[in-house]
Amino acid sequence: MLKAIVNDTETLEISEDKGHIFVNNEPFDWNLLKISEKDFHILKDNKSYNVEVVEANYAEKIFKLKIGDTVHTVNLKDRTDLLLEKMGMSNSKSTRLNNLKAPMPGLIYEMKVKVGDEVKKGDVLLILVAMKMENAIKAAGDGKVKTIKVKTGETVEKNQVIMEFE
Repeated sequence: MLKAIVNDTETLEISEDKGHIFVNNEPFDWNLLKISEKDFHILKDNKSYNVEVVEANYAEKIFKLKIGDTVHTVNLKDRTDLLLEKMGMSNSKSTRLNNLKAPMPGLIYEMKVKVGDEVKKGDVLLILVAMKMENAIKAAGDGKVKTIKVKTGETVEKNQVIMEFE
C-alpha cells in the first residue's frame, strides 16, 4: 500500500491486488502511455490528460507533476514510511529530529549519546532490550541531543519519549 499526499491537502491510499489498482478502496481503471522519460498520457473515464514530471526526488519520494496547466506536489509514503511514522520516527533523509520515542516496550540497556551530542541519521543512540534481544535504536535524522528523559536500567513503554532534540 502507498499513501499519496497531494498538495498537502488530499490523502489517497493506493493499493494493488491481482494486477488491479485501487484508490481509497475503489477500483481505478485507467490507461497510461509513456511518451518520454518525463512525459505521460493518461486516459481515465474517457478523458485525456497530459502529465509532465516536473521534479522527481526519489530519495524523499516527492514529485511535482504538471497535469494540464496545474502543478501538483505529490508526497508518497510506502509501508515502511508509514510504520516508522507510526513509531514516531521517519525514513526521510533530510529529517530534523524533534524527539525519539520508544518503538517497543523494553529496558534501556546502554546510552550511546549524551546531552549536547550532535547526531546524524543512522547513528546508534541507545541499546534497548526487548524480548531478550538487544535492539540498536538509531537516529532517524540529524540533530543535537537536547534532553534525555530516561536513564540506563529504566524500563520504557511503547511511544514513550526517550530523547528530545534541538
